[in-house]
Amino acid sequence: MSAVLFEKIDENIALVTLNRPEAYNSINDEVTQRMEEIVDQVEADSSIRVVILTGAGEKAFCTGADLKIISAGKGNLLQSKKNGFGGFVYAQKTTPWIAAVNGYALAGGMEFCLSCDLIVASDSAKFGLPEVSRGLIAGAGGLFRLPKVLPKNVANELIMTAGQLNAERAFQLGLVNRITSENKLLDEAKTMANAIAQNSPNAIKESLMFMRETEGKTEDEIIPISDQLFRDIQLTDDAKEGTLAFVEKRKPVWK
Repeated sequence: MSAVLFEKIDENIALVTLNRPEAYNSINDEVTQRMEEIVDQVEADSSIRVVILTGAGEKAFCTGADLKIISAGKGNLLQSKKNGFGGFVYAQKTTPWIAAVNGYALAGGMEFCLSCDLIVASDSAKFGLPEVSRGLIAGAGGLFRLPKVLPKNVANELIMTAGQLNAERAFQLGLVNRITSENKLLDEAKTMANAIAQNSPNAIKESLMFMRETEGKTEDEIIPISDQLFRDIQLTDDAKEGTLAFVEKRKPVWK
């Protein structure tokens, strides 16, 4: 059985499942290779408008690197030259990814979540970066991404104490978009995915890229980029179709 499962669960929605429940869905070399392949597959398939990423079983979404590999001095096997840790954390993705978190999302598993665009969590989910308790650091994006989505002092505490956030606290702080029961986790993620998939895939792609590329810039720097993008977007087929569909009171048919 593959360490990562891929399936299209709808015409426009794909489901990716980390499939090592016996090892808390930790990342090994096979997961790394498969995740890189899957990212490429998704980016090459224009029919896929949203991806849901989850973990097999009830205990964990993902607990990060397989420490047996790290302790054996083979951590390089968990790195992709193109996409970084796990073949995923630094991937250049233009398709939205939703993390559907069941159970523990720790270390690299938390960094997988931070690499997604949205997070839906079961009420039993727990998030954390416990690397310092193993003499390591959160070196796959955690150290610089977590302080962007959480208040600085909360992020500092999590990183330095190796503590955890439960789902409710993560929701209150804005890390998690929605909380649901464990048995309804994928249904809630699919509901969110469908809400995204009904919109213009081109407009979503350009919006995501704009937000990433202008991060850290001043408003004076951002405004001319935004104005130019808006002018360009108005000329696209999707913009013409979307506005015409509104006038004609029908659902748009995206190109």
